[in-house]
Amino acid sequence: MSVLRHLQAQLPAEQFVYLADQGHVPYGSRSAEEIIQFSQGITQFFQRQLNAKAIVIACNTASAAALSLLREQFDVPFVGMEPAVKPAARQTQSGKVGILATGGTFASERYARLTAKHAQGVTVWEDPCIGLVPEIEAGRLDSPAVHHILQQALAPMLAAGVDTVVLGCTHYPFVLSVVEGIVGTAVTIIDPAPAVARQTGVVLRQHNLLAERDQPGSVRFITTGLAEPCARQVEQLLGLEDVMVETAVWNSERLSVIGNP
Repeated sequence: MSVLRHLQAQLPAEQFVYLADQGHVPYGSRSAEEIIQFSQGITQFFQRQLNAKAIVIACNTASAAALSLLREQFDVPFVGMEPAVKPAARQTQSGKVGILATGGTFASERYARLTAKHAQGVTVWEDPCIGLVPEIEAGRLDSPAVHHILQQALAPMLAAGVDTVVLGCTHYPFVLSVVEGIVGTAVTIIDPAPAVARQTGVVLRQHNLLAERDQPGSVRFITTGLAEPCARQVEQLLGLEDVMVETAVWNSERLSVIGNP
């Protein structure tokens, strides 16, 4: 959802469909094979049932595991996430960068290629922040558990002289205030979401797919989990009111919205 709010801000005329695969979260503990299977099913759903003109994979773990394969298999423009290793390596003055992401992201070949290419001569500290995503999903953004997880992750980085921290999971910007309280003002925090929103605009322009700016934008919310908790989460995280969330169900590898074929 952190990516969605930037997409809406930068592309206000677009009609978005936000699908939260909450029936399978957290992705960070899933195997690459599982994530690829889920991502293929979601892409088929977007293409066959919604006729999506472009797809943003607003998840670092799914992008790391599945993006390259999806681009080969589906004839639709994709925009993916990746930890902001390149800007962090350019920005650091101490030569020490901290990255908060999931274990699935850290274990991926995509992440290994990024660090090998862009972080030469830079010391990279990594932490998977185990347990943080479920806390955020539950709306507990300032809980003792959130503070403990982030303190445990960031304290060793700060002690080592890290001066740049990357939020390498799209859930983590929602606990930005906690991160800021721990690292202070001397540490730069990088959220890749604004850059992803800008890149989405670039891709839409390249394919002549941009919506007319005089038309109103919209967003449709779908979850593979429970609709009511998801609606409360959307309202809390995005500051919206009276949100309606539809439910989609998995039938084998096929995804469909309840009430639709």
